[in-house]
Amino acid sequence: MPLYEHVFLARQDLSHAQVDALASTATEIIEANDGKVTKTETWGLKNLAYKIDRNRKAHFVMLNIEGPGAVVEELERQTRINEDVIRYMTIRVDEHEEGPSVMMRKNDRERKRRSDREERN
Repeated sequence: MPLYEHVFLARQDLSHAQVDALASTATEIIEANDGKVTKTETWGLKNLAYKIDRNRKAHFVMLNIEGPGAVVEELERQTRINEDVIRYMTIRVDEHEEGPSVMMRKNDRERKRRSDREERN
């Protein structure tokens, strides 16, 4: 079955619970269309390189999807309608990355550096 990575950016004024609700809604859409979400990662609130619809920041969420192309079509259709999502992108991949994604490893490194710096001071 084809594998996909779906990343969406949610508005900055949403709470973490609302972002989680968006991710669970996407999961429900995928599962209703004979697909399967193998991993969900919330990367947090990050700065954007440029303003998108008057937003300087956005909540980033990534879903690893396993399913037919019709799943992606329906997910993107529903995402396009949702006003809380300001951007999204779905790409087909040969295989899903094992363990945490690059963005999650980057966050862990930054946290470790901050804690090391605080211990020295």
